[in-house]
Amino acid sequence: MSQAQGNQQQIPEELAQCGIAVEKLAEELYKENHNPISIASALLGGALGLLARTLDADTILKILDSAAASVRSGDLHRSVQVAQQTPGA
Repeated sequence: MSQAQGNQQQIPEELAQCGIAVEKLAEELYKENHNPISIASALLGGALGLLARTLDADTILKILDSAAASVRSGDLHRSVQVAQQTPGA
């Protein structure tokens, strides 16, 4: 089992369900020929707004630091590649 697959198994059910819903929405917008940068920017803006309404600044910064570390390490792109190679993904 790859590291990305092992990480996927550790995702709480509620988070996985929310992720699936967001992915479906993004895919639908993409099929409607919306610009991927616009889609991603809107999703990120909405997510940041939700975080700002529910968490303190230090916690938000920890989440963003974790996300940035995932990009820097290559984990983010590896997980996308694994998902693209997985049947039904």
